[in-house]
Amino acid sequence: MDYVLLALSWVLYYTLYSLLSASKIKRILEVKWGKANKWYRLIHALLAILILSGITTQALLIHKTVWIPKSNLTDYLGYMLAGFGTIIVTKSSKKYSLKRLLGSEPSSEEEKLVTSGLYSKTRHPLYAGLLLIFSGYFLFSGTITAAVHLGCFILYLPIGISIKEKELLLKYGDDYHSYKTSVPALIPKLR
Repeated sequence: MDYVLLALSWVLYYTLYSLLSASKIKRILEVKWGKANKWYRLIHALLAILILSGITTQALLIHKTVWIPKSNLTDYLGYMLAGFGTIIVTKSSKKYSLKRLLGSEPSSEEEKLVTSGLYSKTRHPLYAGLLLIFSGYFLFSGTITAAVHLGCFILYLPIGISIKEKELLLKYGDDYHSYKTSVPALIPKLR
């Protein structure tokens, strides 16, 4: 039952995150809230932190049931994947402004589509990095709890990518469409 509740918590998080990230919801709130809309990003971020804190607490309280026995190989692979994932998330996050994410700096309509660096290899390096981190954590811990985290993220990926790409197509039009046709979503092409 604990694992079902953990999965439902992830469903709640991903559902709220997707709804609050949707362009249509943003436009509706912009009209309804007027000048107060500047607080939207901050409320969104605080709500995400609150739910993620709840998920973390919930996961810590679940009795650890090992699904995959630990070995030197699983430890090594787990650390390696999580390490690479952390590097990817860190490098790709440099393209974002923390002030803009929290809503204290307005978004510029003239923002250019980023297609350099990691974004020249994959359209969604943040998702790719998170996938590596979750996979590494699962291999290292080998617990059912870690499998639930990874499974929920894998199930959410196509939804999250679809929502983000619709938003980017609206914002950048043909530029994003041509970028989308030449750069893979998650897994870089081997050349």
